[in-house]
Amino acid sequence: MPAKELVSLTDTADLYAIATGLIERSAAAYASGVPGGIGDDGFFGPASVTWRKSADLASPVAGLRSLLMQALHPLAMAGVDQYSGWRRDPVGRLAATTAYLTTVTFGDRAAARQAAARVRRIHDHVRGTDAVTGRPYAAGDPALLLWVHGALVDSVLAAGSMVGTALSAADGNRYVAEMVTAAELTGVPRHLAPSNIPELDLYLASVRPILRCTPAAAESMAYLLDPPGMDDDTAEIWQDVRDAALAVLPRWARQMYGYGAPPPLTPGRQTEIRQSLGVLDAMFLGQPGVLEARQRITLGMRGGRRT
Repeated sequence: MPAKELVSLTDTADLYAIATGLIERSAAAYASGVPGGIGDDGFFGPASVTWRKSADLASPVAGLRSLLMQALHPLAMAGVDQYSGWRRDPVGRLAATTAYLTTVTFGDRAAARQAAARVRRIHDHVRGTDAVTGRPYAAGDPALLLWVHGALVDSVLAAGSMVGTALSAADGNRYVAEMVTAAELTGVPRHLAPSNIPELDLYLASVRPILRCTPAAAESMAYLLDPPGMDDDTAEIWQDVRDAALAVLPRWARQMYGYGAPPPLTPGRQTEIRQSLGVLDAMFLGQPGVLEARQRITLGMRGGRRT
């Protein structure tokens, strides 16, 4: 469903209010998630690949791709559709996700555990029946949590390789291994989470038979791909983010959504997208608290290298 058809969900003024503040609210969530005090190095630490990947300009592309992947699981999408209230405040939901991921990545272990415990408590109440498949679901089901985790990790690797900073094979495997801890925090038994790229690929392939594009998935992703209310400059940047996300989305996933093949990412097009991602990052960096948070991360990474 094109974004312009979503006016049936609420009035036009509300849609514009929802779309505005995407950068501002995400930046505020990010700044609040990076610790300012003295604590332990958390579950990853400044020498980790996880910290390094967080600075990749391709992060918005990875985030959008991961949402496109995650929404194709009908039970995961049913929980989002029936409980999250994304129609009322999609930007708020994205900002909350940013805050959680930032805290788990950079916060000390106590803060990361507290953030994960809050999410697990919310998941305890998210359960119901998917109207499309007729199957029951529970957000705390390790199988659903693992799909969300796997789609995100795979998207970080795919987006970085195409329009960001690619990892070596060794660092890619190390990143997947580090992310096992993130999966465990959400409630996935550690032994179920892929610990290297081949295991991740096998896992994603194993889930494909149950994936489908439900009406809720089509509607929510249409909104994210073409959100209303953006000014012309931001809309132009978002088009590059969207094009990149669709280009690195697996062909089978594009086919499920019914999306046509995107233009090829030629070297020239990759350069254009990277430039747009740089502009977007500069806009993000200009928000209150973000520069200071980045400086704290940079100092931590320098200290980690020295150690």
